[in-house]
Amino acid sequence: IPAYFAHLNGETKSAVLVDLANSRLYLFENSNGAPALVKDYYISLGKNGARKDIQGDQRTPIGVYHITEYLAEAILPDRYGDGAFPLNYPNEWDRRRNKTGYGIWLHGTPFNTFSRPPRSSDGCVTLSNLDFNELALRIEIVETPVIITDQPIDWLSLSAWEERRRILADVIDGWRIDWESLENDRYLSHYSEEYHDGKLDYAGWSSRKRRVNNAKTYVKVQVSDLSIYEYPGEDAMVVVTFAQDYDSSNYRHASKKRQYWKRESDGV
Repeated sequence: IPAYFAHLNGETKSAVLVDLANSRLYLFENSNGAPALVKDYYISLGKNGARKDIQGDQRTPIGVYHITEYLAEAILPDRYGDGAFPLNYPNEWDRRRNKTGYGIWLHGTPFNTFSRPPRSSDGCVTLSNLDFNELALRIEIVETPVIITDQPIDWLSLSAWEERRRILADVIDGWRIDWESLENDRYLSHYSEEYHDGKLDYAGWSSRKRRVNNAKTYVKVQVSDLSIYEYPGEDAMVVVTFAQDYDSSNYRHASKKRQYWKRESDGV
């Protein structure tokens, strides 16, 4: 099992891992939360290789992405073949690192060509039309994660994978429990001083959370539909998505969350 898929939630029926170094795309199905390999396919990538940084560099990004929509062959130029699945590049982490560009897709091949050379796209991941159509039967918009890496894949035994999943799930549950405790220092210890939510940095966030939590007599947080993906190209970082049901003495709210967790030298 590839370590990248630390945990798949019950709604995720399939998962995709793209190995740029070996021009392979691996398709997995969800088997009770564990990814089971279905098939692998030959792919081609950007003309200038991996690790996209700026618009027009003709490189393929590495990271954790999802598919935003399906584009049919009828509305596309010939070079996209039988169809395309756009990815959400740049994601939140890409934007945090000032990466630019757009239009990174999984797509087919021009109709006069069976498959393309290993490096031949402008940054997209391309498959033969035959393989694209087979893959499309398994893809679910938004729900199917697409992890793209240019590093050797860490393949784990089932027991090693289960242990890693348990450790990461316990970290997330520790955050939830400490939030419920209403002990601000415990709760905020889970947040890096480099934290930013798109609006507030760590100082602003911690000040706001102390003020909000001090006005409550209780907090209950339920987490469901949890997914955990290790992030390629980053040291000890995972992307966590889940549904959150928040209930407190003066406020209730249900939401979807995506968090980026990274191990720091003094802990998580």
